[in-house]
Amino acid sequence: MSQILMRMDSYTLLLKRGCMTYLSAQLRIFLIAAIAMVLCSLAFNAGAQSWPDKPVHLIVPFPPGGGTDTFARPLAAQLSKELGQQVIVESKGGAGGTIGAAIAAKAPSDGYTILMGAVHHTVAESIYKNLSYKLDKDLIAIRGVAFVPDVLVVNNKLPITSVKELISYSKNNPGKVNYGSSGNGTTRHLAGEIFNKLTGTSLVHIPYKGSGPAMTALMGGEVDLIFEGLGSAASYIRAGSIRALAVTSPKRSPAFPDIPTMTEAGVPGFESISWYGFWVPSGTPQIIQDKIFVATTKALNAPEIQTLWANQGADVGPATQKQFIQYVKDETDKWGKIAKNANVSID
Repeated sequence: MSQILMRMDSYTLLLKRGCMTYLSAQLRIFLIAAIAMVLCSLAFNAGAQSWPDKPVHLIVPFPPGGGTDTFARPLAAQLSKELGQQVIVESKGGAGGTIGAAIAAKAPSDGYTILMGAVHHTVAESIYKNLSYKLDKDLIAIRGVAFVPDVLVVNNKLPITSVKELISYSKNNPGKVNYGSSGNGTTRHLAGEIFNKLTGTSLVHIPYKGSGPAMTALMGGEVDLIFEGLGSAASYIRAGSIRALAVTSPKRSPAFPDIPTMTEAGVPGFESISWYGFWVPSGTPQIIQDKIFVATTKALNAPEIQTLWANQGADVGPATQKQFIQYVKDETDKWGKIAKNANVSID
């Protein structure tokens, strides 16, 4: 019996030593992990404090020549001066702006990738069934940078000088009048659908891969008309390359006081504003968000930017990040309802 007890005591001692060894190993792993986390956090915070210390990439999710690009390039040049680092514009067009947005959403949260998003991205939330990102979860809205009315413009070869004439001409030629857009599911696409519903017309939609290609198609006679942001259409209107019939804002644009509103032109209730803003990937430190906001605000206040924006009938929108975030939410809800009523969806 005594020998059995002695063996049991030996086994108990070995078990205790094994447990202590195991616990010591676990403790070492825990301490190493904790130290690593602290060091990473310190390095991350130090990086945030010194941001930016290398070029920043501004993703424009539409092809060159469109409304987004029109505002992005001069703003990027001015922002480079404010940040002391080059802001490189990268065009990542396709799928109504969602390809570029997805790239930005998956980028590192270090402030070196900024998305120049647009109102189209609030539409995409309810139209695209298989988006690989969520606008309100994977991206953080920073600041609105340009808000501009849309304008209904027609090809000069079309025998139309007013919205009333367009409605009459379309009804007399059902299915023969078409309109281009910057892509399926964009606000320009929905604008045509809304116009059809409000006026009883049957304009045929022809999507393009951005506003630039759509504008080229309009001037080349491939399409009869488009609903375009006044900013990107302004130079063509002034040059007489296309004919403007109406702006879609509640009031006439100071930049083009002779162009009537859609309500004045005979289609009450038709309002559409194109707007553009900055987003960063979710998880970007607030200190970097604040730096981007401040630098962008300074850039927008630069005399050359203010003059350029005024010539295109644009203003800068909400004055704070919180206000812009709420604006984006409201726009997402609004366009979601419009898309549902228009029965527009994309797989």
